[in-house]
Amino acid sequence: MRPLRNPVIQATLAWTLAKWMQFCFSTIRWTHENQSVAEDVWAKGGGVLAVFWHSRIGLSPACWPLDRATPAKALISLSADGEFIAKAVARQGFPAVRGSSANKDKAEKAKGGTQALRDGLKQLQIGGLAITPDGPRGPARQMAEGLPVMAKLSGAPALFIGLSCKPAIRLNSWDKAILPLPFGKGAIVWDIADYPEGADLPEVVADWTARLNAVEARADAITGLEPAA
Repeated sequence: MRPLRNPVIQATLAWTLAKWMQFCFSTIRWTHENQSVAEDVWAKGGGVLAVFWHSRIGLSPACWPLDRATPAKALISLSADGEFIAKAVARQGFPAVRGSSANKDKAEKAKGGTQALRDGLKQLQIGGLAITPDGPRGPARQMAEGLPVMAKLSGAPALFIGLSCKPAIRLNSWDKAILPLPFGKGAIVWDIADYPEGADLPEVVADWTARLNAVEARADAITGLEPAA
């Protein structure tokens, strides 16, 4: 039995991770670049997609101030690992919308993906939805079509968020995930886009992939975080 399938272990690890992240975030010296685009969206309210690569989930709560940002939920996979992540994120004020398109069984894949799309669009009618467009299993930094499809159907803008910190722990996972360490340097960089009217989906995927890579690279440049090997 995998440890993360045990509810007690899940809850304990999620609580520990959430507390560690909160401590790190409070001691990191943050640089914010182009945050005015996010502030404008938050001031207006309504639907918004918060977009970052899967490797930066461990930093993501730092970019969404609960006192003024649009209330948001996080799209988290239906896997056992996803359940653990959902618990850790929920402890920091971000309830989960569960579902993904990466389940092994085709029937479950279709069911999970359709339900995630339906629930995600419902959430975008009233608030924010955090999404990692290369998750939950990668390939890393390759955007799936679900993000632009949600943007097109909902009319919600996509906020591309580059997150970085140094020093940091880089996990030996498929995405080379980053976890923060305290008393370091952090950066959050923003960009924004609406789905272009009449644009072909592959063109939007290519453009949005480049934009998300750009804000993350800029954040890494600010902190001095070295690229993943």
